[in-house]
Formats: sequence, C-alpha cells, structure tokens
Amino acid sequence: MDKKVIFTIDDKECTSTEGKYIVEAAKENGIYIPTLCNYEGIKPAGSCRVCTVKVNGRHLTACTTPVAEGMEIESETAELKELREAVVELLFTEGNHFCPACEKSGECDLQALAYRFQIMVPRFPFQFNKRDVDASHTKIYHDHNRCILCKRCIRIIKDDGD
Repeated sequence: MDKKVIFTIDDKECTSTEGKYIVEAAKENGIYIPTLCNYEGIKPAGSCRVCTVKVNGRHLTACTTPVAEGMEIESETAELKELREAVVELLFTEGNHFCPACEKSGECDLQALAYRFQIMVPRFPFQFNKRDVDASHTKIYHDHNRCILCKRCIRIIKDDGD
C-alpha cells in the first residue's frame, strides 16, 4: 500500500504519495509549478531549473525531488519568480528564438512561459549565435539554434526507442 504524506506548499497543506516528485504532487493539489525539461512519462532530469523551489530552506528542482512527510516547500516567492524569469530570458537570448517566425509559435512551452512571466523584451543582450543543424540521426532532427538543452527529445528516444 502506498504511504500518504502531508507537506506544505506556500503554507497550503497538501497530501500525496510518498516518493512522488514535488511537481507531480503539487499538480495533484491544484498548485502549478512551471517546468520546461519535465515531460510526463519520462524520467526527470532537472536540467532547465525553471521548477526550482525552496524545500526546508534549500533550492531544489521540483521535478527531481520526491515529497516526504513534513516538507515545507516554497514555490511562489519573489526570489523564485525572479530566478525563473531570468532562466527563461537567458534561454531566449542565448538561442535563436524568434517566435513570430517559428513554426511552433503558439504550441511552444518556452513561449508559453515567456507569456506567463510577461517577458516582452529580455533584459539580457541577444547572442545571435550561429549553430549547426544536425540531421544525421535517423530519429531526430537537432536544430542547435533553437535547442534549450532540456534533453526531452533524447530522454524520450532512450526510454521508448522511437
């Protein structure tokens, strides 16, 4: 039988199954924690850091940290909002992300987070790096110009082979 645990997120008492990742447990309790690299059905990596929360005073990724009895989790502090916004801005400025010209515009997790954080103009200078596009693999077309290094595509291929 699965053991139920009680913990708090932003002073709200929550319950979930022991060992479930914070981001999943939060969702079960009606609390949204943003993430980019996390994808339902594949093992989490914690590479994007957008889901960073404070657990008992320590910064941890919500997609890789399991809930436990008595945890005190902070998710919506000014510090964490600023950190998440900065990460998303850096992803935009480091990569070549021009939403109006992108075929994924309107169906993009990065773009959705930019809207959520109301990022109109990043505070960091754009890099305009010119990177190679790797079409040598049979299962993936890797455009390094738009890659945010979340590794979702790689983890999906490794997990199910397709």
